[in-house]
Amino acid sequence: MLRLATVNVNGIRAALKKGMAEWLTERDCDVITLQEVRAPDELVHPLLEEHGYHVVHTEAAAKGRAGVAVLSRTEPKASRATIGDDYFLDSGRWIESDIVLPDGSLLTAVSAYVHSGEAGTPRQDDKYRFLDETAKRLVALRSHADHVVLTGDLNIGHTERDIKNWKGNLKKAGFLPEERGHLTRWFDELGYVDVARSLAGDVDGPYTWWSMRGQAFDNDTGWRIDYQIATPELAAAARTATVDRAPSWAERWSDHAPLVVDYDL
Repeated sequence: MLRLATVNVNGIRAALKKGMAEWLTERDCDVITLQEVRAPDELVHPLLEEHGYHVVHTEAAAKGRAGVAVLSRTEPKASRATIGDDYFLDSGRWIESDIVLPDGSLLTAVSAYVHSGEAGTPRQDDKYRFLDETAKRLVALRSHADHVVLTGDLNIGHTERDIKNWKGNLKKAGFLPEERGHLTRWFDELGYVDVARSLAGDVDGPYTWWSMRGQAFDNDTGWRIDYQIATPELAAAARTATVDRAPSWAERWSDHAPLVVDYDL
């Protein structure tokens, strides 16, 4: 069984102090992808390697922003920190890790942190450019590895089932028709599978992010914006998908919750 988790940590140093360290021990994942690490490379490696993981990480040129990583119990065969467009080279939003599985097959695990965007602004233009490049890279990776999984905080709710208050967000970044269309194309045209949705079925959520403000967490007024999007063969091996939602607001160590999937490989 391969246990793979993804989570936006909202700052790795704070998350580890607030309870993430205990979660790492209890969950005992084989592969973990992280977003919004928000720490320099020289600090990230010792902080996470002490938990028994090999770490590949890329930070953003803007200090204290973004940053993505892939942790694996086995040493990766190779890693790459570019999506293919030099415009995003120092953005800290994309990293790939090639991991050889016990059966000898190759898994490429991607940790991606898509821009939050803002409708009608250059920030939204960057988001669409990043999503376009993601589609190209997903096609290329199909011929590179036996299994591919794109994970991370994509900052898009794909359907009405993915946002509690979807009617109030129809014209806002994160639920715009063009954004949602990108995900639809990845599924319908490129053949990738939304693993958590395929296992959960046609139900609300389960959500992975809740605002830190107000009663959003207590009322489960959330968004499902953290994904594991896999090639069909890998998706078919998924047995369970769980959102590790904290027992209470006070016990949260991020505004996101980990999405954990067990694959029978």
